[in-house]
Amino acid sequence: MSTRIAVLVSGGGTNLQALIDARGKVLKSGEIVLVVSNVPGAYALERAKKAGIATETVVKKELGSQQAFEEKLMQVLDENKIDIIILAGFMTILTERFTSHYPKRILNVHPSLIPSFCGAGFYGLRVHQAVLDYGVKVTGATVHFVNEIPDGGEIIAQKAVEVLPGDTPETLQRRVMEQAEWILLPQAAEKVCSELKFIGRIGK
Repeated sequence: MSTRIAVLVSGGGTNLQALIDARGKVLKSGEIVLVVSNVPGAYALERAKKAGIATETVVKKELGSQQAFEEKLMQVLDENKIDIIILAGFMTILTERFTSHYPKRILNVHPSLIPSFCGAGFYGLRVHQAVLDYGVKVTGATVHFVNEIPDGGEIIAQKAVEVLPGDTPETLQRRVMEQAEWILLPQAAEKVCSELKFIGRIGK
């Protein structure tokens, strides 16, 4: 039986698309059964629908508090018997109450080689701007487990990407996506899903 995956998104869903494209190829031990967005109308939801994947929207503003938001999110995930949660451009920090409910079951992809250029405030183009400002010659992406510390969970996989002369945050972001994130995330998801088959499901 396949490991049941939920992907949490906030935006365009390019990393989600990489996971969708990897189904039956790289990603064989897990099945994406649900995509949840905290942003109504996020294009990632359209990607999910086109791929025949169920979608849900859970909006913090409508629920009134972080606690209510996380409770609703947990309810949706548990109702769908989710085994693995993948954060793919999910722009909300999750508290320890949420992350401890799914120990070593939440994956995130970060656009740098952790522990460099990570933690609170490092997201999106800010990461790549910091890389360029610092002048490092190699950056990349990291897939890690999620805990209560932003980008602080155990590293699952990393892939390096060269920083080129004349790079802008935008060109570097694109190269890190193409050469690292879109390759690494499906590989890491498959690794965790295949290992989970031997461990069992959440709460089982």
